Amino acid sequence: MQPSLFPETLTVSQLTFRIRKLLEDDPQLQDVWVTGEISNLSRPASGHIYFTLKDKNASLRCVMWKTDVLRTRPTLQEGAAVEAHGKIVVYEPQGQYQLVASLIQAKGEGALFQEFLRLKAMLEAEGLFDPERKRPIPELPRRIGIVTSSTGAALRDMLNTIRRRLPLAEVILAPSPVQGAEAPPALVNAIQFLNTQLPNYQLPDVILLARGGGSIEDLWAFNDERVVRAVAASQVPIISGVGHETDFTLCDFAADLRAPTPTAAAELATQITLDDLQLQVTNYQSRLFDLISNLLADHRALTSSLAARLKYVSPERLIQSEFQRLDELSRRALSAVTHRIQLQFASVDGMSKRLDALNPAGILSRGYAIVTRKEDGKVVARVSDARGEMNVRVSDGEFEVNRKS
Repeated sequence: MQPSLFPETLTVSQLTFRIRKLLEDDPQLQDVWVTGEISNLSRPASGHIYFTLKDKNASLRCVMWKTDVLRTRPTLQEGAAVEAHGKIVVYEPQGQYQLVASLIQAKGEGALFQEFLRLKAMLEAEGLFDPERKRPIPELPRRIGIVTSSTGAALRDMLNTIRRRLPLAEVILAPSPVQGAEAPPALVNAIQFLNTQLPNYQLPDVILLARGGGSIEDLWAFNDERVVRAVAASQVPIISGVGHETDFTLCDFAADLRAPTPTAAAELATQITLDDLQLQVTNYQSRLFDLISNLLADHRALTSSLAARLKYVSPERLIQSEFQRLDELSRRALSAVTHRIQLQFASVDGMSKRLDALNPAGILSRGYAIVTRKEDGKVVARVSDARGEMNVRVSDGEFEVNRKS
């Protein structure tokens, strides 16, 4: 068969459709695992996830629909090495093939995750994760122990948070690597150091066990059985702040409190901040001022009442009262004497008038005379008594008379 002089001409849509059919009809490409490094990670408001998988020679555009995102809740970050499962499809509007991922996990995560589940089940069966073992975190710690890398950003973030919220707290750092084979024994030694190798007066009130985010391999030291048992055996309450909000380690379950990030761990360790303390002091000052003011007012009222009562029983008031009583008695006595004298004067005046009325001299002044016999001085009251020489007394004197028989 000879080739046609005029081969079939396809539209872009037709060609793209044929390529799509070839790719999507290939069973191997519809159930494929692809490994690579994440780049161009995008999380739009729709809930879908868009990213690119790449290695040193090629790149592959990928999408994960919202339903699979909600079902699997993958932990993705730029530069992370992952394994993605899905199918190859063609996005016809742009003529691009892409991987529609249904599952994404860190490279090598499958075996590690199975080990994680095994250790979790074993330690949970021993009761290391029981809620009854959890101890309360002190609201106002005097000393805060930190177990983390001395060079990591997590330490800087925690120190900044503590200085901002509670600068009064003393920080004791027990540095330890947080990744790699040497990390688990170093973490155990750091936790034990803060529990047993400090003087009692220097023991921390709470310990922060923290590091920044990473893959399951990066965080594996905090899934190590030795570290988990050290956390559970700690006499000092521990707050675990390992990784990002979506990261969980076995230390999170064994700790007394889990924080989503190192910064959040520092915030949970400083429940009462310096601002809270200042506000409490202000409130206490206000209450103390009110109490003192009320107490002083009560004492002033009591003092006034006692002073008023004292006036009634004080010697000065008694003396003043007696002075007043004496003045009153004096006035009454003077009034009584005056009245008595007035009565006596009236009585004397009456008697005087009566005497005046009976006074012979008064009678004489009205033209009467008193005649007495000279011989015996008897008053001549009858004619038969008149004889011999007699004295006749009138108002202005007397004279003699002689009656001859």
